[in-house]
Amino acid sequence: MRKLMISAFLVVFLLSGCLPSLDQQDEVVQENNENTKEKAIVPKYQISDSYYRTLTPFEPSGSRGTVVSNLNTRFDSDEMEEGLLRLSQNSFSTETYIFQEGQYLDKETVTEWLKRKTDDADSLGLNPKLEADTQEGHEQNPIYLASILEHNYLVKSDDNTVKLGGISIGLALNSVYSYSIYDEKGNRTNYEYKISDKKLLEQGKKIAEQVISRLRNIEGLEEIPITIGLFKGKAETSVLPGNYVAYSTATKGTSLEWNDVKEKYVLFPSSEASKNYIDDWNKFDLFQNDVSDYFPNYNGIVGTAFYVNDELNKLSVEINMQFYGKSEVIGFSQYIAGLIVNYFEEHWVVEVKVMSANGQEALILKEPDMDEPFVHIY
Repeated sequence: MRKLMISAFLVVFLLSGCLPSLDQQDEVVQENNENTKEKAIVPKYQISDSYYRTLTPFEPSGSRGTVVSNLNTRFDSDEMEEGLLRLSQNSFSTETYIFQEGQYLDKETVTEWLKRKTDDADSLGLNPKLEADTQEGHEQNPIYLASILEHNYLVKSDDNTVKLGGISIGLALNSVYSYSIYDEKGNRTNYEYKISDKKLLEQGKKIAEQVISRLRNIEGLEEIPITIGLFKGKAETSVLPGNYVAYSTATKGTSLEWNDVKEKYVLFPSSEASKNYIDDWNKFDLFQNDVSDYFPNYNGIVGTAFYVNDELNKLSVEINMQFYGKSEVIGFSQYIAGLIVNYFEEHWVVEVKVMSANGQEALILKEPDMDEPFVHIY
């Protein structure tokens, strides 16, 4: 029998003490970047090895908001953060390190770094100077750097103190540069310039070197390991998020040796999926056909596949349906759970959201270590 959990049961389950209790937490003293000490809590409970424990109370980054406001899509802002968490695990183990939002770069600093370079002596802009406000001028010197994200990783010592053990920096780079030019009458013309992958990497690495150099001049960061990743953003019209394309870690000093990151998102159905990932496409197509054959109220399926080293890692699916009652939602969700087992690989993470005009109706989740999918009815 499929695992089916409805909202009322979930509430009882949570209130019955299945959440970590206070004795599952460590009280520690944090040494912060202002040379002061504060008490904090480190939860002993960890969701999985894929996630960091987080210091509480949660201390928001001083640059919070600059990531979302400068990226083209909401998908990019989410993936820039989630991707940086994945990259960080190459240098900072989830078993040893505790996550905290960045505390060293404030909003004013990040804003200045994202500007264009000017002739002013105190100019801190990391984007190239605009020599001429013309189409040629913009395309010779586009804005490459769109956003900067900082994560801090803390380590706990034997005397119950936590201090900074590492930093991760994400640099979001424009793959498409959008700009406007005004004529003498004040009329505006909008343009888009596609930045090649080669140019994006070349300029991203140059910017990264400058960022590392500046971080080393901040008190407390002189010898802290710093991981820096280059995130390739998508165009404003994209329905898929961007992805990290390279990363490096400077254990000390400023020298960087770059590693390629082979991650990408692929839309299902799409010509790219059917051309480059034919086996996965066939599985998705069979799944889609079974849904449409047996449920006449089906309105469409869209899938987003996340690939790592050309292997499908996670498949997120959204199914839109017209329902006439809760029992129909339950029956449909159980049917989908069976299709997931029948058609998709055991090592995939599969997440299916069942939607209607009223919002989300159900969630079906299958992870590699689960014998059967988890089903939640809203």
